[in-house]
Amino acid sequence: MLGRTDSRARLVLLLLAVVVASTGMVARLAYWQVGQQHSLSDMAAQSNVYKETIPAERGTIYDRTGTIVLASTIYLYRVIGDPHDLSDAQKVKTTSALIDYLSLKGEDVAKLQAAMATSAYYILLASGVKSDVFQEMIADQVSGGLAGITFEQQPVRVYPQTGGAPKTSLAAQLLGFVNAAGAGQYGIEQAYNSALAGRPEIVQIDPTVSGPDGTQIVDPGAPGQDIRTTIDASLQLQVEQEVFAAWVADKAKTVSSVVMDPKTGEVLAEASYPTYDANNFSQVADEDPDLFMDPVVTRDYEPGSVFKMLTASAALQTGTTLLSTQINDFGILKLPGGQEVADADRRAKGWRTFSYMVAWSRNVGVSQAAFRLGKTTAAASKVLYQTWQNYGIGQKTGIDVAGEVSGTARDPAVEPWAKIDLANASFGQGVAATPIQVTRAYAAMVNGGILVTPRVVTSDAKIGQAAAVTQTGSQAVGAAVANSLTGLMETVVTTVPSYAQKTYIKGYFIGGKTGTAQIWDPSLDRGQGGWKVDVYNYSFYGWIGNSKPDLVIGTVIYEGKPTLIKQGVLDMPVQSYELFRRIATDAVTTERIAPNPDGPAPPGTRKATPQG
Repeated sequence: MLGRTDSRARLVLLLLAVVVASTGMVARLAYWQVGQQHSLSDMAAQSNVYKETIPAERGTIYDRTGTIVLASTIYLYRVIGDPHDLSDAQKVKTTSALIDYLSLKGEDVAKLQAAMATSAYYILLASGVKSDVFQEMIADQVSGGLAGITFEQQPVRVYPQTGGAPKTSLAAQLLGFVNAAGAGQYGIEQAYNSALAGRPEIVQIDPTVSGPDGTQIVDPGAPGQDIRTTIDASLQLQVEQEVFAAWVADKAKTVSSVVMDPKTGEVLAEASYPTYDANNFSQVADEDPDLFMDPVVTRDYEPGSVFKMLTASAALQTGTTLLSTQINDFGILKLPGGQEVADADRRAKGWRTFSYMVAWSRNVGVSQAAFRLGKTTAAASKVLYQTWQNYGIGQKTGIDVAGEVSGTARDPAVEPWAKIDLANASFGQGVAATPIQVTRAYAAMVNGGILVTPRVVTSDAKIGQAAAVTQTGSQAVGAAVANSLTGLMETVVTTVPSYAQKTYIKGYFIGGKTGTAQIWDPSLDRGQGGWKVDVYNYSFYGWIGNSKPDLVIGTVIYEGKPTLIKQGVLDMPVQSYELFRRIATDAVTTERIAPNPDGPAPPGTRKATPQG
């Protein structure tokens, strides 16, 4: 039989433990109720307080004149229903009025009727209601109508200028847009989001205190800053129209162009097609969000022969090849290991000047100039790569928009170049650059050798103030060499008859260089990669001016399809240099660059240029 487990001593100990615990609890309760009375009261009051954040008015974006609005904020309204305590008659009356005010039909009428028939406290009935309709509804409500309805202000970013192609807004890819959360996305809207958005007002509200004393401003906030861009709205529209027309004619994947002041780096116009309407960004996000990307700064491509000007720069800077140096053009240049470099027509031209080789885009001649840059392939590769670096190739330009990429320029010190790599690099193969990078490099060639930083917002970023006239930067190349390169570009467009005829603008001096590049597709040949057939990237970068380069213009036609294909000839309805001429004609007119009465003579009447 088990013994008893209860005992007087055990019970006494248990009673003492209970007394001690109760005493502690009472003391603790007294501490909170008496000693911490004020703190508890404050905490209770604070628990009822809430903070409301009121977004600042977003700044407006203007063109370079400060008069044309490219982006602004308007205020629309949401209609909120609260039918929980309305009578059936009131619900019917309010519903009928809303159908009229909102011009509803069909399914939208049925949805509103169903929503107002409920006993809900908060229903979003409509959004995007314009101010004039809102004012009518408020007047009705003041007169006793629209029971159970409240309104919320709805800031909406709008882009009021129509673009140069159907269903587009002006400079959409350059500007970007503002998403539903109020944040800038892409382009200028994202790059300058902090300045444009301002600082929100923060208000602390205590619902237990009536009147103004219940509201306290914690932070008054600050309105968003207005921004003046470098973009000329008139020229931007014309460039968009030219780009769209070339895209249609050439059946290209994309066409892009940029117009820049070579002295300041200011971008006067910059456009690509396909593009979009920033007012309908949500629809674009669902259907083709790739349209948000601006090819001028986000798409690098193999530029081809426009890079021959960079090889010429390296040759002239080192003095290893002069413009007058004679080079033997074999048509096909055999390299060790059975590799070869060939001209487009694969025909030998014999001894010609280096100037001729660049003008007529002879791969064999320019490759030989590249080989002379150093005593060995490694040394020559180092010189050419350093020239690329000096011109900013393989680096971001620092342009003030979101999403810029750096391109790809393989460093021979890290991954040594073979002789075929050096040859290919001399005429722009095996390297990838963005249109803004190449435009910037060409600007340095014609402005005395200064590598400026492109920009799309004025340096002061304020309305009504003039921007800086010049901009300092690193010295990409010596001034004397830059002067020679400027002249070499002029030689290109006056020596080759087709360039001369299709780039000529009466009263203006012009220079530039073409590029036609094959397109590598890594998906071809069962993933081994290969060149696309009968599809090419076409480029032209050049300058135009009254007596000296006033503007630099780049044009790129991505994946253009030639209509005439024969040895050395890949013609399209609109060539890259023809697109240059059209845009250059628009630009000198818009920017009021006067023609020079002593300008170049028309093609066919000029004195023949020596052919090497």
